[in-house]
Amino acid sequence: MTERRIILAIASIFIASVALAQKYPSVIDRTVAVVGNSMIPLSQVESEAMMLQFEGYVTDGDIRCEILEELMLNKLFYTQACLDSLTVNMDIVNYQLENKMSTIMSRFGSEKEVEAYFGKTMNRLKSEWTKMFEEQSLSDEMKRRVASNMPEITPREIKDFYKRLPEDSIPMIPAMYSYSQIVVYPDREKAALEVKERLLEFRDRVIKGEKFSTLARLYSVCPSAVNGGELGMASKNLYWPAFSDAAMALKEGQVSPIVETPDGFHIIQLIERRGDLFNARHILLKPYYSDQDRKEAFAKLDSIRNVIASDSLSFEQAAMVYSMDMASKTNGGGVANEEGASFFEIDKLKPADYQMLANLKPGEVSKPFESTDNEGNTGNTVYKIVRLDEMIPAHKANYEKDYNILSNMAKNQRALNAIENFAKEKQRVTYIVIDPLFSKCKFKREGWKK
Repeated sequence: MTERRIILAIASIFIASVALAQKYPSVIDRTVAVVGNSMIPLSQVESEAMMLQFEGYVTDGDIRCEILEELMLNKLFYTQACLDSLTVNMDIVNYQLENKMSTIMSRFGSEKEVEAYFGKTMNRLKSEWTKMFEEQSLSDEMKRRVASNMPEITPREIKDFYKRLPEDSIPMIPAMYSYSQIVVYPDREKAALEVKERLLEFRDRVIKGEKFSTLARLYSVCPSAVNGGELGMASKNLYWPAFSDAAMALKEGQVSPIVETPDGFHIIQLIERRGDLFNARHILLKPYYSDQDRKEAFAKLDSIRNVIASDSLSFEQAAMVYSMDMASKTNGGGVANEEGASFFEIDKLKPADYQMLANLKPGEVSKPFESTDNEGNTGNTVYKIVRLDEMIPAHKANYEKDYNILSNMAKNQRALNAIENFAKEKQRVTYIVIDPLFSKCKFKREGWKK
């Protein structure tokens, strides 16, 4: 069971614990472990087991023993964080609490229904969830400090790490591509204006009495079109801020002005609002580019490609003169990934780009094709030519070619070792008691039972 999965389970224990409390009221508050000054109740272990089983988690061991061990491990780090007077990152806690509240409210629909289900006031629930996230924040910060409090790893240590790796543990490095591009944009202002004019027409038709849902079914490009554009009751935090702000500002039945988000352009009709939840219909349109736009862009790119082929301009010079993509233009057309590196794994390339690059030899320039840029949720239409600069075939990692990857692996392993060693030491000096109910557990780490 990964630490991430346990953390996710902890974040949802309260829903399951209520049902368990109703079924087993006599045992729900039984303490099954004490770590330092912190207690772990049986209710927490049971509710997490129920949640993981609901999610389809399967284990060869005892799921409750695994959960208890992870909870005790987190308590070790939380206890030490308190002793070291670490401070809670309230920005993270508030963000997690807001997400938690949004999820709960989306599921139940109102504060009254949430309180009825949990048998607690919203203030009490918020207090309990806040405490849970604060503990997790301190535990995580303690682990980060332990992991980072290590001397800089040396090349010799990285090489020794690589030599000790079992053959089946040496990672496969996927094929990597480095490429340059020259990009031409279609007339986006013209296309956006045409979309806005259509949406204004739809808005006017609704105001004059036509059904919003009918127009959404006919014209919206959002999957919600099949439901007449209706999105369903959900938290405002699930949408782009511009969209949710516009929807929340409406009265029921009212239609918004045009709203632009990274998905495209919308008009919105509010159906219902409850607190931070709302249900709305919308019509989504995206800028459309004609065959003529495509032909004109391809003709321009063909001309640029011919100039490069005749050696009148290098690819780098042509990119700096003609490309409309500012990020790569200033680099002579060279494209960088999110980390700023020049090589892309296949699954990080845009499908259209990979389709072209896969058929090129290093130094070759593609024919013009249609692709997308990095803006928005799905990207905007662009036209481009690309040059394959270098391709590294898929291979098993080796010290000479993949030093950075092996370096990160070695650093991560050393950080994990540091965390495990820290936990062992704290097990030795921390007061730990485990209920006989879990006496037969075969924990992964020794030192819990004293």
